[in-house]
Amino acid sequence: MGSKLLNEGAGTPENPYIVPRALSKIKVDAILNEETWKNALVLEIAYEVWPLENEPAPVRTELLLTFDDNNLYAAFRAYDPDSSSIRARLRDHDSLGSDDWVGIIIDTFNDERRNMQFLITALGVQTDGIGSPSGEDYSWDGIWNSAGRITEWGYAVEVAIPFSTLQFQRTSGPQIWGLDAVRRYSRDQLHHIGLFPRDRNNNCYLCQAIKIKGFEGATPGRNIEINPTVIGVRTDERNELPDGEFEKANQEAEFGITGRYGITPNINLSGTVNPDFSQVEADVLQLDINQPFALYYQERRPFFTEGRHYFKTRLNAVYTRTIRDPIWGMKMTGKEGGNSIGAYVVRDDLTNLIFPGSQYSSSTSLSMESTAVVVRYNRDIWNNSTVGVLFTDRKGDDYFNRVLGFDGNFRFTSKDRIRVQVLGSNTKYPAQVVADFSQPSGAFLSRAIDVRYDRRTRNNNIIVGYSDIGRDFRADLGFMPKVNFRNTYVLVDYTWYGKKESWWRHFMTGFLYDYYEDQDGRLLNNEFRYMFRYSGTLQSFVGFDGFISRTAYNNKKFNLQHYTIWASSQPTANLSIGIYSFLGDRIDYDNTRLGKRLQLNPYIGYAFGRHLRVNLDYTFERMTVLKERLYTANISQLTAIYQFSTRVFFRSILQYVGYNYNTDNYTYSIDPEFKSFFTQLLFSYKINPRTVLFIGYSDNYFGNQSFGLSQTDRTFFVKIGYAWVM
Repeated sequence: MGSKLLNEGAGTPENPYIVPRALSKIKVDAILNEETWKNALVLEIAYEVWPLENEPAPVRTELLLTFDDNNLYAAFRAYDPDSSSIRARLRDHDSLGSDDWVGIIIDTFNDERRNMQFLITALGVQTDGIGSPSGEDYSWDGIWNSAGRITEWGYAVEVAIPFSTLQFQRTSGPQIWGLDAVRRYSRDQLHHIGLFPRDRNNNCYLCQAIKIKGFEGATPGRNIEINPTVIGVRTDERNELPDGEFEKANQEAEFGITGRYGITPNINLSGTVNPDFSQVEADVLQLDINQPFALYYQERRPFFTEGRHYFKTRLNAVYTRTIRDPIWGMKMTGKEGGNSIGAYVVRDDLTNLIFPGSQYSSSTSLSMESTAVVVRYNRDIWNNSTVGVLFTDRKGDDYFNRVLGFDGNFRFTSKDRIRVQVLGSNTKYPAQVVADFSQPSGAFLSRAIDVRYDRRTRNNNIIVGYSDIGRDFRADLGFMPKVNFRNTYVLVDYTWYGKKESWWRHFMTGFLYDYYEDQDGRLLNNEFRYMFRYSGTLQSFVGFDGFISRTAYNNKKFNLQHYTIWASSQPTANLSIGIYSFLGDRIDYDNTRLGKRLQLNPYIGYAFGRHLRVNLDYTFERMTVLKERLYTANISQLTAIYQFSTRVFFRSILQYVGYNYNTDNYTYSIDPEFKSFFTQLLFSYKINPRTVLFIGYSDNYFGNQSFGLSQTDRTFFVKIGYAWVM
């Protein structure tokens, strides 16, 4: 089954590998029997880059590349000495789990700053994402085709990526792209295999990628996509708990439409009217007892996740879940040459507000329409560096919040980088909000400054940072619940790497010193943290952090010491287990006292064959104050998914929350018990991320000291979406 690697070029910037044009049509079925594959560029994915360092790969993998006017084609031959050990299960889009997979990572602009990732399991399950200096973002969903097939010699994968899904340089001639091809080989040890050796003393990954040349005549076509959606919802609510009658609270059918047009091959303009912002993913439950600041939840709505990486900055000044109930929206994202742009304007039917502080935050939701505008511009400059500008504006009746600032990401050497961001805000709240939440009256100004230096080498990391966030700084379109502080921190760590024959893969130890004070120079937190990390056999990982701090809260100072320990393992192909734990001192924020906290968060996942997966997450927390229990919290989530094929699944989610309070140990009146239970059942048929059918049911139960769990509501919903690509 092998191929001779007789290719034109050497993969260097001066002499890239040449990707030949396809000689015939390709059917994406993972059989690889088309004559044109014999003419393709063939590269061997030959290096284990993690955990071993550029050692010969434990298994052989070939990548084949070709193209025509409309598509980039890739194929993989992933050889395996025991094909019965290949880890492969049917999954939904963007769900790799612990399976074996291969993928290509493409720097289509050849600017060594941004890449597009296409990962495929042995059964053809897709995951796609965007990589940038700010990290990897797998919320982006492209429309492309893939197939996977297990054979007696390993597995084969075949991929067709339309040029309308990619963004690339605007030229009629040949293009030069950066390329990596990767394979995850998951057995007792987890092996990450790559196309080229990686220098761990160079913190620029794409600077080391090989270069490929070709794609002349490539075109995204008309680059138009129209996504109509129809949603039907029926909600019934109980008129009185616990035994009232159910009454219809909402019944509606909504038609929405979203469209995307490629102004250029690289810049997309999107618009939506009555948009589909339905969320079929349940938020992960988070413990909200004794939490002084607002909790962060991941954005999942497609209109906002598309192109999200264009809006990322060091300070989290853009957080789209602040936008609650949009009526319409427009967005533009893309890159031309060294210039990238992200902009959107959205009309929201509600206005959510977070009122930040140095020690806690509060929030409210106003029944007021508002218009949100975000503009983000980035410019590539020398040595893999960037400079950028961010502007946000939110305006409603007698209310506005505007943020303007600049940032830079400066790479001085292959190891050293400085990032800086400066923002200014101008805010005015309605008079009732000023009175109810003790906010400044009239228009008020403030600023936020963040500076960070990173030095990353093969064994050693050094990070030094400083933040100065003004007392009245507001980023109402972002997520910054903590303001009015100055923060200085230093992190140093050192890593040892195991050899091929070692039972361990890596050890890391280090420390972090973190100092917070408010704008008047009063102590908020002075903390020293020491760290330990280990990874080894059975894909095991252990982390340990110890904290020693002096913390001020509500005009009192506390000496705190606590520990966090977490561990995970994949002992077999079907089983994954892990636990997170917290033990030690914790402030009782509700009553301003010192307490002891024990938190345990174990989880287990098990796969029954190729189709069924079950995951159980559990959180237990007990807080003790004055040697008496303050509260006990139990949170459980059971998720079961039966995947009929890569397109069809049925999922059930059960979430339980139980809080029990020792009322005698509180300084104020509180109910002794709170319970809730949430159920969601979902059938999904998904041809691609935007051509979908969802049919679902959900309900909620509530209980307290007076009555047990009683159903409060029930909802039936259906959604049909179609991606019409031209």
